[in-house]
Amino acid sequence: MVKVPRIKLGSQGLEVSAQGLGCMGMSAVYGPPKPEHDMINLIHNAIDAGVTLLDTSDVYGPNTNEILLGKALKGGKVRENMEVATKFGIKYENGNYEVYGDPAYVRAACEGSLKRLQIDCIDLYYQHRMDTRVPIEITMGEMKKLVEEGKIKYVGLSEASASTIRRAHAVHPITAVQLEWSLWSRDVEHEIVPTCRELGIGIVAYSPLGRGFLSLGPKMAENLAEGDFRQNLPRFQPENLENNKMLYERVSAIAVKKGCTPSQLALAWVHNQGNDVVPIPGTTKIENLRQNIGALSVKLTPEDMAELESIASADAAKGDRYMDGFPTYLNSDTPPLSSWKA
Repeated sequence: MVKVPRIKLGSQGLEVSAQGLGCMGMSAVYGPPKPEHDMINLIHNAIDAGVTLLDTSDVYGPNTNEILLGKALKGGKVRENMEVATKFGIKYENGNYEVYGDPAYVRAACEGSLKRLQIDCIDLYYQHRMDTRVPIEITMGEMKKLVEEGKIKYVGLSEASASTIRRAHAVHPITAVQLEWSLWSRDVEHEIVPTCRELGIGIVAYSPLGRGFLSLGPKMAENLAEGDFRQNLPRFQPENLENNKMLYERVSAIAVKKGCTPSQLALAWVHNQGNDVVPIPGTTKIENLRQNIGALSVKLTPEDMAELESIASADAAKGDRYMDGFPTYLNSDTPPLSSWKA
């Protein structure tokens, strides 16, 4: 298996593995939690292969994914060489996702994550979604205090608009923005990616395999476990699936020519977006982990990239990324600082 190299993420000094590991599906969202022993073994396999950036959030479970990661990293030697990224800002309450960004919540969430992860400092701490009731300057002010207190090293945002990123970065440097970026989610290329590059902010691409669709196509969509969040997503609905199947088939045909799997080709495309981009594919199977790391060996020519982008244009996938009303960067702008009354 290829050893994953290290790269700089953002311009604040953070170094991470060129490919990270998204841990969400081990505990939540994509069906029932997987056996703890197996998931710890998977994480250790990733570490042995050079993956050092591990991504989680307090809402995954909720809380159970951070607890799992804490157990996997227990022991100073393992922890020393890792970059733990977690997030705050979303609570799952009464069947709905609620977003919070007020200072008291930020601090309480950080303290909770530190305990569950069994660490003294979070390497990269993201605001998971933007609280549209709280000026971003207020939320960032509290995160800045947590940096000064040594509880977090680097600050990130997830699913933030370009204007939100600019306002946040003016309060404290943003090291990374996490966003959905893949061959079937390219809307971020218009404004958000250029803004990150202008400001020297690293990019962490989640769901780089189209939530698994670019690995197995309709077969995956037809075999989702009960309770799998993806059953509700517009792109997996019958009215959109037939169109999206054609996208998968065209990617698969190019993968055959390149001598790799569709998932490796899709991941290689993300890697080829620049040395400031780190994809964090998630998996619960060691074989898939090995395949994902193998994408680092897939060489794409400018002609390959052009061909892929012609079949996977910005509007190639049918259906929105999320259900109506789900918080994303499209509605992440926060009120002006002058409106805040503590």
